[in-house]
Amino acid sequence: QVQLVESGGGLVQAGGSLRLSCAVSGSIAGITLMAWYRQAPGKQREPVANISRSAIITYADSVKGRFTISRDNAKNTMYLQMYSLKPEDTAVYYCNFVTWDGDYWGQGTQVTVSS
Repeated sequence: QVQLVESGGGLVQAGGSLRLSCAVSGSIAGITLMAWYRQAPGKQREPVANISRSAIITYADSVKGRFTISRDNAKNTMYLQMYSLKPEDTAVYYCNFVTWDGDYWGQGTQVTVSS
């Protein structure tokens, strides 16, 4: 059974940094897209960043210049380095892998940015 396991969330002051990780537990093949999403209280889940199989990277306008998405193909692991965090970045962050066999989601990790 394939699972995505996120880690790295926590409480940080505004202006601080965090690094999220998303690792695969189990065997997975044919990953075409790796992505981070987030969902703030009372809001819909929104895309944050993604990286395609061909290494094309896309960021939401709200995080451009502050967040960096990366991956380790050998480990099927994805990262989200977050700098200059703002209170509005507070949300549950989810990783998502799109594969030939369908979508996989992590359980979510809470990021809280205090002002």
